[in-house]
Amino acid sequence: MIKKATWTLGADHSQGASPPIREIECTTCQDRSEASTDQLGPDSWALRHAGLTGHTGYREIVTAFLRATPGPGKGQLPTP
Repeated sequence: MIKKATWTLGADHSQGASPPIREIECTTCQDRSEASTDQLGPDSWALRHAGLTGHTGYREIVTAFLRATPGPGKGQLPTP
């Protein structure tokens, strides 16, 4: 346990970290786009789906990868 440690949580920008992965799901029929790290693919799918079906409600599903980092002078994570 670390006492009085200040930590921050944010996007993982470490080498090899994955960018956020996005999908868009139709809230009418639950059909969804392919998962993609590119915004254009899911957005294009939703617009095409709307044009073909007339469905207008969508949910964006984003998986973002985060990293907790100790504050200045707090050192590394303890080993369990």
